[in-house]
Amino acid sequence: MFGIPGKQALTMTDAAATQISSLMEAGAKKGLRIGIKKGGCAGMEYTMDYVDDVDPNDEVIEYNGARVMIAPMAQMFLFGTEIDYKVSLLEAGFEFKNPNVTESCGCGESIKFADM
Repeated sequence: MFGIPGKQALTMTDAAATQISSLMEAGAKKGLRIGIKKGGCAGMEYTMDYVDDVDPNDEVIEYNGARVMIAPMAQMFLFGTEIDYKVSLLEAGFEFKNPNVTESCGCGESIKFADM
């Protein structure tokens, strides 16, 4: 919907694709839907849900067996984002490298975009 011809709306690292595809398989899900909602101290938060069906309005990105769908209202906020999966001594989780984010809170759970 908000894409550039020949360029995917978002990309994912091999680590993220491996984690997403293994969770899809374990839960017999069609993919991971990513969205944006109001919340958190910076104003917006990412949402992530494994889903049973692909919405025809979703932007669908497939890579190495992983399928990510971007909810329609989040597409313009997520364009150019890279999803990674990081494992450290204390935690493991997805990390979003989003060039559209102008600020994030101290804990990293909420984000802010430039006024559009």
